Amino acid sequence: MSAATDRDSPLTATATGLLVSDVDSTFLTQEVIELVAEHAGVRDRVEEITTAAMRGELDFAQSLRARVALLEGLDESVLAAVREVLVPTPGAVELMRRAREVGWVTALVSGGFHEVIDELAAQVGIDHVVANRFEIEGGRFTGRVSGPIIDGAAKLAVLENLAARHGLPRRRVVAMGDGANDRAMVEAAGTGIAFRAKPALREVADVALDDESLLDAWPHLEAAAAR
Repeated sequence: MSAATDRDSPLTATATGLLVSDVDSTFLTQEVIELVAEHAGVRDRVEEITTAAMRGELDFAQSLRARVALLEGLDESVLAAVREVLVPTPGAVELMRRAREVGWVTALVSGGFHEVIDELAAQVGIDHVVANRFEIEGGRFTGRVSGPIIDGAAKLAVLENLAARHGLPRRRVVAMGDGANDRAMVEAAGTGIAFRAKPALREVADVALDDESLLDAWPHLEAAAAR
């Protein structure tokens, strides 16, 4: 695991499968960095960069650094306010809980930030969380990311590492996302799901879901478990 991974549950002795989900605009209806940027008065600028990155027009790591740089000087107290307004995608929490009940290992792998999503992930009972961290000094954002950036290559590495750790074949791995930075892990999974996704992801996914609820992914987990 990368240095950015620090909230793991113990290994599952006999796992049914592995469910890996992106967070922003997949597990959540929102983009976390845009919620933070609103407090800095730069949401419009951050949204423009986010949209271009999710379409695959910008390198994700470079785009993330550019967005975080716009937050320099922001007081870290805004993070608590952002956590209060998080909105899970309809069906997302139920999907994760249902998966865990039948023995699936669950993971959130995010280009977003631990400081915002960890609390919700713990409440839901997610087994593994991998995300970026803001660099904060003296109670304020420095405008930099702390540690390695979780980009598309890192998401793929997490999927591969978790499958190996839990002894799961690729056919029992399901990965879900919406943007270009999810492409590698969705393509590598036994079942790759594009959820209300950009064209760059749809073209490599096994399944495209366009309804409002992430629970529509459940039949595909059942099918993967039967393989």
